[in-house]
Amino acid sequence: MKRTALGIVAGLATALSTTVATADGHGEITVAYFLEWPMPMMAAKASGAYDEALGMKVNWVSFETGTAMSAAMASGDVQIALSQGVPPFVVAASGGQDIQIVDVAVSYSDNDNCVVHADLEIDKMSAGELAGKKVAVPLGTAAHYGFLRQMDHFGVDLASLSIVDMPPPEGANALGQKAVDFACGYGGGLTSMKEHGNVLLTGSEKEALGILVFDVTSAPAEFIAENGDVVAKFLKVTADANAEWAANPSDEMLAVIAEQAGMDLDAAKGAIATMAFPSIEEQLSSAWFGGNAAPFLKGVADVFVEAGSIDSALDSYEDAINTGPLEAAGAM
Repeated sequence: MKRTALGIVAGLATALSTTVATADGHGEITVAYFLEWPMPMMAAKASGAYDEALGMKVNWVSFETGTAMSAAMASGDVQIALSQGVPPFVVAASGGQDIQIVDVAVSYSDNDNCVVHADLEIDKMSAGELAGKKVAVPLGTAAHYGFLRQMDHFGVDLASLSIVDMPPPEGANALGQKAVDFACGYGGGLTSMKEHGNVLLTGSEKEALGILVFDVTSAPAEFIAENGDVVAKFLKVTADANAEWAANPSDEMLAVIAEQAGMDLDAAKGAIATMAFPSIEEQLSSAWFGGNAAPFLKGVADVFVEAGSIDSALDSYEDAINTGPLEAAGAM
């Protein structure tokens, strides 16, 4: 596991010399996002609201993991990553990649978890029996962080586990074929995993242990510095879509979101019901960027260091958060 995570960091570091593409230079930007991850912004994506607000073409490219998003930003292929998990962001920032968080995309404690195959009949009361088992985990992601915290909570020695790096859809397939004993993931992959087993802890139980799960919108610091107005307008469109969904979660809007996410209506409805989309005001409060966010990033990094997944953490992650564009969006 350590070699794989460190390899991700090394790969990112080697890409740092690549020039970041700017909106001004190309008249368009590329945004990374996830399929099978239904969010209100997908309705704005479908309507062309982003293109209209930014006055340029927005290219959307789907990714399977947040680590791949980091690599794409490092290479200059992607300018903004929407809904990147905190752990892959932390892994990249800790490895020296100069990227910054610009907003909280979504909070989803019930939409990221680990599932144990039903045949094992292991639940939270007998989780110690996971020692010696094989698990599929997308390394360097939110699911990886949650996995580490849960194993620590249950007293399962990581050294006893056979850990396989797999994106959630592949992990779900492996679990269904009994190629692994349990698997961790999110979104559609997690939904598929649940068809073959049970979660160890509910979202509320994880939150009680301090295992928070949220995604961010991130971008290279250089791109933000040179295109702050573009980023602010982008965040404003996202915030407006979130506000529209909060005020009127209509079947019509859900249908568009589901189509854009590549999901059927029922699956999208079930997934988005587990998600929360903080307003700009909430994000700028002490609950998020006004107090808790930077220490939380540090806590995630320290867990990865202790687990041997990364070599070291930054002394502070305050500089990895840039609220300027979000503040500007709030004033629009």
